[in-house]
Order: sequence, then C-alpha cells, then structure tokens
Amino acid sequence: MDDYVHAARETFTNYYACGDDVWLPLIQDKKATVDINSVEDVLSVLQTYERAEEDYLSIPLLRQHIDFLIDRHTHFSSTDASPVLPEHPFSTEWTREALRNIVVQGIGHITKGHLLWDALRDWEIDNLSTVLSDERPAAIVEIEDMYLKRLQQCHSTNEDTFQSYSTFTTNYKAPQAYETLLVNASKIRGKSRKAYEWREPYETALEQSGNSLYAYQNYVAYELRAKQPDLSILSNIHERAIAEAARRRASGEVGVEEALRLWWASYVDSMRRHDAPLEQQLSLFQRSVRSIPGSGEQWARYIRFLEVNNELVEEGKGEPISIIHGKAFGTKLFQKDVEGMVSLFLARVGFERRICFASLEPEQPAVAQPFLEPQDRLSALLDILNGGIKAIRSANKGGDSRFRLERFLCTLYRELDQSDQATKVWADAAKHHKTAYIPWLEYTNALEREGGYDEARKAFTKAAKSPLDWPEMLWEAWLAFEHSHGSAGDIQDALDVVERARGQVEARRAKEAEQAGYQAMQVVTEQQAAHAPATQSSGAMQAIEVPMDVDKGSNATSSGVKRKAEEEPLEDSKKVRVEQTQQLKRDRENCTVFVGDLPPGTTEDDLTRLFKDCGTIREVKITQLPNILVATVDVHLAWESTLYVTNFPENADDSSVRKLFAQYGHIFDVRWPSKKFKSTRRFCYVQYTSPVGVGIARSGTRARFSLMFTFNPERKKERTDADANAREVYVAGLSKFVTKHDLEKLFRTYGPVKDIRMALDADNHSRGFAFVEFEEERRIAVTLSDTHVHSRKREPETGFGRKADARSRSLRIRGLPDDTQEGLLQQTVEKMAPVSRLEVFLDKHEAVVEFQSVADAARLLLLPDPFEFNGIQLRFSESEDVPANTRNVPPVATSGIFIPRNAASRPRAGLGRARNAPPATTTTTPAAAGSGNNVPVQGKAQDDFRKMLLGGK
Repeated sequence: MDDYVHAARETFTNYYACGDDVWLPLIQDKKATVDINSVEDVLSVLQTYERAEEDYLSIPLLRQHIDFLIDRHTHFSSTDASPVLPEHPFSTEWTREALRNIVVQGIGHITKGHLLWDALRDWEIDNLSTVLSDERPAAIVEIEDMYLKRLQQCHSTNEDTFQSYSTFTTNYKAPQAYETLLVNASKIRGKSRKAYEWREPYETALEQSGNSLYAYQNYVAYELRAKQPDLSILSNIHERAIAEAARRRASGEVGVEEALRLWWASYVDSMRRHDAPLEQQLSLFQRSVRSIPGSGEQWARYIRFLEVNNELVEEGKGEPISIIHGKAFGTKLFQKDVEGMVSLFLARVGFERRICFASLEPEQPAVAQPFLEPQDRLSALLDILNGGIKAIRSANKGGDSRFRLERFLCTLYRELDQSDQATKVWADAAKHHKTAYIPWLEYTNALEREGGYDEARKAFTKAAKSPLDWPEMLWEAWLAFEHSHGSAGDIQDALDVVERARGQVEARRAKEAEQAGYQAMQVVTEQQAAHAPATQSSGAMQAIEVPMDVDKGSNATSSGVKRKAEEEPLEDSKKVRVEQTQQLKRDRENCTVFVGDLPPGTTEDDLTRLFKDCGTIREVKITQLPNILVATVDVHLAWESTLYVTNFPENADDSSVRKLFAQYGHIFDVRWPSKKFKSTRRFCYVQYTSPVGVGIARSGTRARFSLMFTFNPERKKERTDADANAREVYVAGLSKFVTKHDLEKLFRTYGPVKDIRMALDADNHSRGFAFVEFEEERRIAVTLSDTHVHSRKREPETGFGRKADARSRSLRIRGLPDDTQEGLLQQTVEKMAPVSRLEVFLDKHEAVVEFQSVADAARLLLLPDPFEFNGIQLRFSESEDVPANTRNVPPVATSGIFIPRNAASRPRAGLGRARNAPPATTTTTPAAAGSGNNVPVQGKAQDDFRKMLLGGK
C-alpha cells in the first residue's frame, strides 16, 4: 500500500504544485529508500528538495534542507574520501554556495527568515576552527560582510543580529576597532529597523488572525502602494500569501481558488512592472501554471510574456507558444470556463495574427497581400479561431456573451477584404444564439454595409419575433435602419411589428414576475412548515393529523394526556434529535400583510371579523389609493411586495422614485432611511400592494438600476452604527508623524479599539486629527485631555466636531407630524441648503438640522415664508431651547423705555440672593401704562450690599 501512495505522490508532483503535506512525506520516503552515505544518492535527495522548493515557499522545508545538507557535509568531510577540489560535491566551498542559495529563497520572510540565516551563520563560525591560519583573516572578513548585509535587511530579529555581531567583533576583531565597528553597524541597520516598524502592524495582524487571507490582502496592498518597493519583501509577501492560500485550498476551504489566482496575477504583474530579471519572471510563470492550471487567464499571460520576450524561446529557456497552448488545453481543467477559454484563444490568435502581419510594408495598403508568411500560417490562424468558437459553444450553451472571438474573426476577414465571410460568421452566430441580440444586431449591420437592405429587413423581422434578451436594442436599430433606407410604408410596417412584439414581451415579463412571486410564496410556506416539530418511529415516517394553530386555545398543551399503548416506541428505537428552527421575527414585515382589491365600502370591522381566528389584531389600516382600495392585514407577507432599491442618482428624491416605479403597479408606501449615522446612505424601500408589481418593476428597470432586490427581512443585517457616536472619540492636535499604530497603543488601554480613521495628506502623513472607534461606549475623553503623542498635545473631542461650530450651523424644526420619516424630511430640507446631519425626535415632534454652512443656516432662519412638508407649514427656529426657568415669566413693565426681553426676565442670582427665587416684577394696568407716570423697576443698591457684609439686615 505504501508503494502505491508513494507512486501516486510522485505522479501528482509531476503535473501540479504541491505543499508540505505531499513533499515532506515524499522526501522522507526518498531518504529511507536510498543510501544516504552515497554521494550520488544524497544528490538525488537534494534534487527532490529543490523540486519541492520550486512549488511554494515553506520555511520548515528550507530549514530541513539546510540541516540535511550540513549533516551530509559533516559526514563526508570526516571520511577518508572527503572532497578535495572546491567544485566537488560536499566540499566546504560547494556546501557554502548551496546553503546560500537555500537561504536566499526565504531571507525575505521578515519574521521567520532568521531561522535560515542563523543556521548559515552558525555553520560559518564553526568552520573558522578548521580554516588554515593564512586563510582565516579572509574568512573572518567574509563572515563580517555577511553580518553587515543582514543588518541592512528588514527582519524582526534585527536586535538579536546586532548583538550577535557585537559578540563576533569581540571575539574575532581587534579591541581598538570595536567601538568604530559597532557605531558603523548601528548606522547601517537604522533604515532596516524603520522598515520593520512600518510593517510590524501587518505582521501582527497576520499573527492575530491566524494568517487569514484578508490580512494577507491588506499586507500585499501596502507593499504594492510603494513607488519604489523592496522587491525582496514584495516577492516574499506574495510567496507567503500564495503558500497560505494553496494550503487552505488543499484542506478543502471554499473560495480560495479565486484568491490564489488574483495573487499569482498580482505577483507576475508587479515583477514585470518593476523590471525583475527575465529568468525570474519566466520561473514565476512556470510555477504559476503548475499552481493554478485551471486559470485560462494565467495561461494567456504566460503566452503574452513569451511573445514580448521571444529571446527566451530562441535561447531555449522558454517553450514555444504553440506548445504552451497545447499544454493548457491538455490539462482539461477549464473546458467549462468560458472566460478562461476566451482569454487563452485571444492570446494565441493575437500572437499568430501579429506574426502574419510582421512583414507588412508601411507603404502597402492594409488589404493588398498583407501576408508574406506561407499560406498555411493564415490557414492555421483561421482554424484556431473557428476551433475556438466551436469549443466555447460546446463548453457552454450560451457561449461567450460578448462574442469576442467572432468579432476578432470578422475583423480579420474585413482586413482580408472578405466581408462576405464576416457576414456568414454573424449569420451562423445568430442561428446558434437565438435569444442573444448582439449577433442579430451585428448580422444586420453587416448586411447594411454590403447593401443587402432586403436581407437586413428580413433579418430584423425574424429577430423581432424571437425572444431576445434585450429586444429594445434591436427595435431601435430596426427603426433607425428603416428611417435611413426604407419608405414610409416600411417604417409603418416596422412600427406595427415592434408594437406587437412589445406587447408580447410585456405580457411574458408580467407572467414571469407572477410566477416568481408565487414561487417565493411557496418557499416561505415550506419554511414555515419546516418549523413544525418532527417525530420519527423505528419504521418509516407516519403522517399525523395536527390541528391548525388557529384551532388551539391560547393555553393548549399536550401534558397530562395519557399515551396509548400503540403509541409507545419499540425498545430499539431512539429519540430523534429535532433541530430548532428559528421562528420568523414578529416585526412589521412578517406580521403586516396586504388585502387588495377590496370592494367599496369595506370597513375595519369587516376585516376584523374576517381575520378574528388568526390571532389578536393590533391594527387595521385601510388606504384609498387611486383606482384601488387596500388594507394592511393578511393575504401575503408584506415583504414580498417590498422592493429594495439602491444605486440611483444622488439627486433622486421621493417624488422621482414614486414617478418611476408607479408605472409598474400601485405603490402603497416609499420608506427612506435615516442619515443621522451615515450620510452616504442611498437606498429606499418601495412597497407595492401586490408582489406582481415587484416582479414587473425588477424586469422593467433592470437596465437603469444595477442593485435592486426583493426585500426579505430574514436577511436583514443587524445595524452596527446605531451607537456610533457614543463609541467614537475625535482626536485633534496630532503630530504629522503619528501613525495608527501609535494611537492604537495609547487608546487600547482604555478598552478594545474597533477602528481608527486618520486623515492623511499627499505624503501619507497625519493631517492632525483622527477618529477612534471603540467596541463599547467611550468614557475616556476627559481622562486623555492634554496627553502628548510624539511631543504634541492630543485633544480628544466627541461627536461631529467642535460643539460651538455645530450649534452655529444648526436649526430646529417644530410641529412635525407623527409619521415623519427622517429621510423624506432631509430630502425636503436639502432642496433649500446642503445638510450635514438631521435627526427627528418624534416624542417632541421636533427635528434638529445641522447645515454645512453657517451662512445657509442664517439665511433659512430669516426666511419670511414657511416651507411645506406633507401638507404642513413649517418654519426654522434657533436650535437652542429656551431655559426652563424663563418660559413662564410674566412680562415686565418697561415704563416707555425699550428693555431687552432676556435681560429683564432673567432671575437675579449671587451674594445675598436666593438662586431659585422668582424675579421681582411690577405689573401695570392699561390705564397706568397709558398715563405719563413711569414707575421704575425697584432693586437692591450698593448700600444694601454693604449692610449684608457688615451683618446688617
């Protein structure tokens, strides 16, 4: 059995890239079956190590390779047949070169690369004892150079390397040179230490997340943003991400293949953009197609690379493109992947076409004998194109929805002055893809260019009667064609056909929408039926009649009823574990349903009596819409008639949405979200009186809205920004050198930090402020005041910024109706001025509006006329509330002199005064006010103050 497993592993590694789970057992088997005391057998084991290291980066595999090589070097050096010449296997020079080649592969791993370099360093220092005295100074210099190069490399153990270098200098260098050498080494490692500090947060995120693919994606994106990246680190982080994705794919994790393809593409593209050596790029492509052989796009990249760098093929380093193309299809892994097949064929035929036109003279016309190559090359190009079209059609009945190979072939035929062949290509495509509008459109355009107007008219007529995926495009093209080339009668005939076809299409869409609504209801019914508890006996499942829930009393129970003898289970029967299914949440969408097409005169009492057996009815609402009477009770679930709409223009409001969707059915309501927590929200819920309207609206507005779904409350996500302000701290006065990592270190002592948003300038430095969001409500704003970060005071604030500035831009709206929607009110106010934030307080029937500009707030406060909202006249007022102790103060007699209202009515407070005592007022009768006798307001004077201090009364 072990022999079969070993043979299977060997065969698998010949075709596909493998990880440690395959290579390590294979290498162990190899060691067990050969004589490791034989140089030839050990070399075969080392070749197996090298093959394994070509697939994916593995630090354990590289370290095992180093240990095995050092062990064999020690063994062969101690035998009588020790290597004599430097080029002999397992000599010290040969071993040193082999070890360095291994270390280079993993030296870019900034957290684990030291495991390889440290092994090489220890081996080199141990060899100093065996070096001849005249060769010893050169060996010491070589080791010192190795230390200095390592100190310049970014790695997590830089401090340990520096300490090791200090020990090495003490042992092998002159004492008087120690200080100079250490100062120089300290300067050398400064840049590498800074580079690691920048990358340390990403390494920490990898460790904390268990090497998640998301953390790798963030790390790769960071490295790619650099204008002049370190290719060693950039290459290694790609290697690490690819190795982790390959490991997860081997374990069966879903969705990893796509990430693996993206990282390979990013890897080879980044090496190409930064001018990596051609041999390195060639090696990457060879490894990538072993790792993801089912990616047609990666094979296409490989072909384009070989075409651009044809010298690699001429030197024998790369294989010819025809062989690469054959290998790709020989895998038989993407025969069902249309996109992959199209990419591969386009890369191959593009190469062949450019070869054919390579010898075209500039002065020659484009269609006059362009091919100077043998005729069989042109025939081969046409055969590849036609074969590719057939292969794609056989792989998928729908074929390529963009018809890229057909377009390429038609362009080639026109360049060869063979337009009739191009027309045949589109005729064949229209015949095969009967429901696609593109081939019909291209076919009629080709006939029009050739002057075949009658044939084009026949094609338009035939296509208009076919169930196309986008018939409107063909209708418009037909009418444009008739206006250009047809008579008035032809135009009228075309209009008649189009109108008939339009009616059929709309009827078909309505039927499909109705069927979709019915299927949705069936799914909900099945889900509700699945909530019933299941029972099972030792034999087959038995049907048991259960009364409907509406027939049970509110206190119905099965306890206390004696079980009959025939209901007792058998001895060998087992209890069935019943999964507890989560019941539908009793919210508005799941409890409120519609009754449509009610007869005139229906009352709430009629509906209450009708649904009295379905449970307690909390509310019945009858609404008279144009031409229809509806009520909210029970016929179908309300969410089935609710449409979630987004991706509409920013200037769209309630009236425009109602106007657009009213053509597809009777709209019951349009609900808009609140923007007080997130101003970028752009969606709404359009609620119809019937699910049919939802289906028709989705099919009718598909071309305009790319994001539109039937609303389902079971899939609603829990809102996470409801307490965003209570969990967020605004930090100001930051130094330009402060990083997110610095803030996280400071703030995480006060609680778990969820996110840090820092404003950055063009140089990626802090602009002086940031927002810190905690997992729980923050209570640290006062505690952290006057804290210094990077020698600059940090001032935490809360909310939306400085309170004084926000109050100056805020106004209040009073007297709002009970059913006010924040979204609709904000739409109304935004028509007058830009709004930063709006919040409605339904208990007070008020709303606070924060505008973006103080000038806008002042202008709206001075508006002479009110504005209208839901038929109610409203006005803006100052957002500050009147103090509670001044609301019911009686008026003060002014004795003919104007006295400011607030100054006169404010109660006195201070030394010798009761703080809560009501102010002294003087009332006058109208007669007194009308006379000329002015009565001044009386109050305490300076003499009274002196008496109080002296203890007088």
